[in-house]
Amino acid sequence: MKNIAIRKSKLAALNSKHPWIFSGAILTDTSAYEDGELVRCVDPFENFLAIGHFQPGSIAVRVLSFEDIPINQDFWNKRINNAVEMRRKQGLISEDNQICRLVHGEGDNLPGLIIDYYNGVAILQAHAVGMFLSAEYIVEALKAALGDELKAVYSKCKETLPNRVDVENEYLFGEVAVPHIAKENGIPFSINWISGQKTGFFIDQRNNRKLLANYCKDKKVLNTFCYSGGFSLYALKAGASQVDSLDSSQKAIELVEENVSLNKLEDKHNTIVADAVKYVHNLETDYDVIVLDPPAFAKHRDKRHKAIKAYTRLNANAIRQIKPGGIIFTFSCSQVVDKFLFNKAVIAAAIQCGRNVRILEQLHQPSDHPVNAFHPEGEYLKGLVIQVD
Repeated sequence: MKNIAIRKSKLAALNSKHPWIFSGAILTDTSAYEDGELVRCVDPFENFLAIGHFQPGSIAVRVLSFEDIPINQDFWNKRINNAVEMRRKQGLISEDNQICRLVHGEGDNLPGLIIDYYNGVAILQAHAVGMFLSAEYIVEALKAALGDELKAVYSKCKETLPNRVDVENEYLFGEVAVPHIAKENGIPFSINWISGQKTGFFIDQRNNRKLLANYCKDKKVLNTFCYSGGFSLYALKAGASQVDSLDSSQKAIELVEENVSLNKLEDKHNTIVADAVKYVHNLETDYDVIVLDPPAFAKHRDKRHKAIKAYTRLNANAIRQIKPGGIIFTFSCSQVVDKFLFNKAVIAAAIQCGRNVRILEQLHQPSDHPVNAFHPEGEYLKGLVIQVD
């Protein structure tokens, strides 16, 4: 294992257990280092600091351990078993809950690794080459942690590592036909990890979908950016009088219809193919509840200002149009827009519209998307439930 020396002036972040080491902190010439190889990080006097995966780029090392230990099968078994057992204790691997995130990168001390679980099938996404190269260890660790519950492991890394010609989306263990049925809070969903977005489903809204049900009985609901219709199904199950699912993608609308049909809830459900921002600006229907769950408007800091303006515009449209007393569930999954900036955007939207708004709930990602206390960047999902007078 090669050493990488860290500048003395940059040791503070490592000493506070931050799992990323940036290229500007490195003294060593790393031009001959391989993307994804394991490296030992040392101080200028060669005292041990950490072990991690090297990668060329701004984030030069993703730290696996701050202890000088072997990164072998035993290491992977312990880390992944720890993550799985935490989900078990929360009841997220059970008869009624068969959908969860098993590993959430830095939040589970495995930076660059995402594993989502759908009723016996684990979907692996590596956001760093080091994790992709560790796939065999990860599969064996999943087998050890899940036992007979594990039916298959599918690697979906082509989208996350587009520059690697050797990466293919493929089964690494077993094989299960798609679409595959899995339950969330007792509600069955049809999941397709092969052709669906991300790993096939947006798991991070589970708690917020359940909360939405409290506001939907006998209400008319609009679910924008609906994708596969998670919020729509919870609203219908809760007794909404009408639910309209809106997305600009015909493929997403087909997924919604498939899930609504699976649950035999077609009678009170409509679908709309349209641009959500334009549609909400010119609503022809009075809605009691509107869900605004857009994709990330900014993935980099240089886009943050435009993103805040976009969130303000979208929320202003909904606030202006909703019925008096109406409820809006509004979200941002842009990591570079923190919850304070997002709240300010929603408040600015309310001021623009001249309507009184009350914040009823402040929302965030669930516990199977944990945030490493030393890596606050891991907190990405934020939301509000607001009532408009």
